[in-house]
Amino acid sequence: MVTGTIRYWAAAKAAAGVAEEPYAEATLAEALSAARARHPGELERVLLRCSFLVDGDPVGTRAHETVRLAEGGTVEVLPPFAGG
Repeated sequence: MVTGTIRYWAAAKAAAGVAEEPYAEATLAEALSAARARHPGELERVLLRCSFLVDGDPVGTRAHETVRLAEGGTVEVLPPFAGG
């Protein structure tokens, strides 16, 4: 089992009700699925608009099932930000 930290920013933080929490999944898709299960409702809608960084690298358009998570890694959940 791979463990690490998910960090929520802005609207994702508000929807999850926490700034960060641990993950125990091997892929980004699995970690996001587990987060949706822990925080049903608004977080699911917010995640549809988010971009993600895994250990500082943008996920971009890669399928979340293909993005492997590292032991001790960090997933940053970034909703669209206003301003510039």
